[in-house]
Amino acid sequence: MAERKLIKISKASYAIVIPKPFIKKYGWREKQKLTIKDAGRGKLEIRDWKRR
Repeated sequence: MAERKLIKISKASYAIVIPKPFIKKYGWREKQKLTIKDAGRGKLEIRDWKRR
């Protein structure tokens, strides 16, 4: 587990920094598209983006 702060990047967007070990674990790359889903109860689900 890692604690992070939200960073405001524009009027309509925020960012969060994902620690490098998580990036390596899931094999994500720079500029890779990801899907973020509200999983309820304050949880988010982040997955690889897949074309439909």
